[in-house]
Amino acid sequence: MRNPIRFMVVALAAILLQSCVVADGDRWGYCGRDVRLQVVDLDMSPDPIADGQRVRAWRVTLRADDRTRCETILQIRERPGNEVAGREKVYRLRAGTNEIEIEPSEAYRFSRDEHCFVVIANIEGTGSPIDAGRRFCARQMSGRRWTLRN
Repeated sequence: MRNPIRFMVVALAAILLQSCVVADGDRWGYCGRDVRLQVVDLDMSPDPIADGQRVRAWRVTLRADDRTRCETILQIRERPGNEVAGREKVYRLRAGTNEIEIEPSEAYRFSRDEHCFVVIANIEGTGSPIDAGRRFCARQMSGRRWTLRN
């Protein structure tokens, strides 16, 4: 009789352990619709930039809500026109402020009087502009140069 009881105790322990959830610190899931993101700032280097000069880097300051720890694809697009100014790439976001450098598109150049930009996040397979506290537009200065600074 002792062996069947031991078997049942071991089987019960195995069933209980199987239902436990163990968090893996290195796992990152994709950001879902419940994640709230906001673009706090957008900068480019160099700033100001001359006519025909290529952007070396885009820097985005992105705020994520307090539950966030996820991956998403980010890119920068010009609006209107939808031209890619910063290449898409997967970024890992944590709760709070995230400083992100986005690689510029090789072909993108400034040419018009004003260029406005949005940061796009791929959330659940759909590219959507991230909310921003203000518009990010580069305006033309004297001598065919543009700046994002206000």
